[in-house]
Amino acid sequence: MAFLDSDVWGKKFFSDGWRDASGEQPVVEPATGEQLATAGLATPEDVRRASARAAEAQRDWAAASPRRRAAVLRRAGELLAEHSAEIEDWLVREAGSVRAKAAFEARLAVGECFECAGLPTAPQGEVLTSEDARWSFSRRRPAGVVSVIAPFNFPLVLGLRSVAPALALGNAVLLKPDPRTAVSGGVVIARVFEQAGLPDGVLHLLPGDGSVGRAVVEAPEVRVVSFTGSTPVGRAIGEQAGRLLKRAHLELGGNNALVVLPGADVRKAASAGAFGSYLHQGQICMTTGRHIVHESLLEEYTAALAEKAAALPVGDPAREDVALGPLIDRRQLERVHGIVTDSVAAGATLAAGGEIVGAGYRATVLSGLTTDMPAWREEIFGPVAPVIGFSTPEEAARIVNDCEYGLSVGILGDVGTAMKLADRIDSGKVHINEQTVSDEPNAPFGGVKSSGTGSRFGGAAANVEAFTETQWVTVRPDIADYPF
Repeated sequence: MAFLDSDVWGKKFFSDGWRDASGEQPVVEPATGEQLATAGLATPEDVRRASARAAEAQRDWAAASPRRRAAVLRRAGELLAEHSAEIEDWLVREAGSVRAKAAFEARLAVGECFECAGLPTAPQGEVLTSEDARWSFSRRRPAGVVSVIAPFNFPLVLGLRSVAPALALGNAVLLKPDPRTAVSGGVVIARVFEQAGLPDGVLHLLPGDGSVGRAVVEAPEVRVVSFTGSTPVGRAIGEQAGRLLKRAHLELGGNNALVVLPGADVRKAASAGAFGSYLHQGQICMTTGRHIVHESLLEEYTAALAEKAAALPVGDPAREDVALGPLIDRRQLERVHGIVTDSVAAGATLAAGGEIVGAGYRATVLSGLTTDMPAWREEIFGPVAPVIGFSTPEEAARIVNDCEYGLSVGILGDVGTAMKLADRIDSGKVHINEQTVSDEPNAPFGGVKSSGTGSRFGGAAANVEAFTETQWVTVRPDIADYPF
């Protein structure tokens, strides 16, 4: 039997084993509309039961030795590597990933587990000074039950990057993947930890609609909510969590800028810009959504980028060797096309693309824009590259920062000039001589402004901060004397 055989998980959710679900949803291949399987859907009542069970199981898991927790995380990474071909197939067919993106995501997931295997033995406290005759410490303790709500675009990694560190640090987890990627963003993770030796009750997979999403935030046992997704939904979750006095880590959208400085190699810059805008059809929070090019290179860069775009084939990545696969669903496809056509109607020039191809969209370049056009102002989440010019570094910084988002920025060209520009930019990440899409398990990841709450995932310091609470401990050699 295959590792992800639907006989195991079909029409089920995972909570102390695979349970029959009262609701179900087809698992649909976006490229063809074909039904691949049937996923089980949880209900709010399922969430309430799972949360109570998670709180019970979490105490024993937190008490497990660091060696034992580390061993589970290492084994999870090994299982992801052993079954990578099957996992990649699901990423291609269910999430619409091209093969190279699926392989990259699968490798990143392996690295995430191996990186988090070091968390149980990472320093988790400090010795404090005290005016009294005592020892004084602060130590990090597991938060308890963590809810993880993950998106469809990098479904495996963007769920696992919260699930893995939360588990490694002794928490229990309620995982709610996007229903459109319930297998690659949910079943894979549940199966891996089930087989890796994670005790029963510590991880629960609860696919479902918005009512399930609200339930995994509201469950009284939940202390931390980790959400990756759109800014509007993130705002609602943040408001809900704030009212309930729960911590919410919100990694949200982006309209990321790539700045091309004077003197930059135009051929290399256009290649970087194309990768940043068109990887996974532009359906990445770090996608290059704004190309800001020095006026001396603007015409040449636009032409080079349009040439790159025109050469990128669009199709079904499960059956063709293509650079761009389908968008996640028809609604998103039509939204992307609407933004492009509205911008052209407002005066932008279509330098390449602008065409629906089956379930996909041609790589698109827009020039002649003003900064109030929808293709410039909005997070498109599609393969669209708007290009605008600048004359001075001061103007470039102003254009970059004139955006509600602050997730990722790339700067191409002279390093000294780029460093000075980087100091003026409001962004969670700045990449010099790289495009905007980059992630590593040991690097703190997150954004500012409408891109998130400043929370970070990745690396020991950020993960410990995200998924533990601080406890102050004092120790005296004898019982203190008090005046009462």
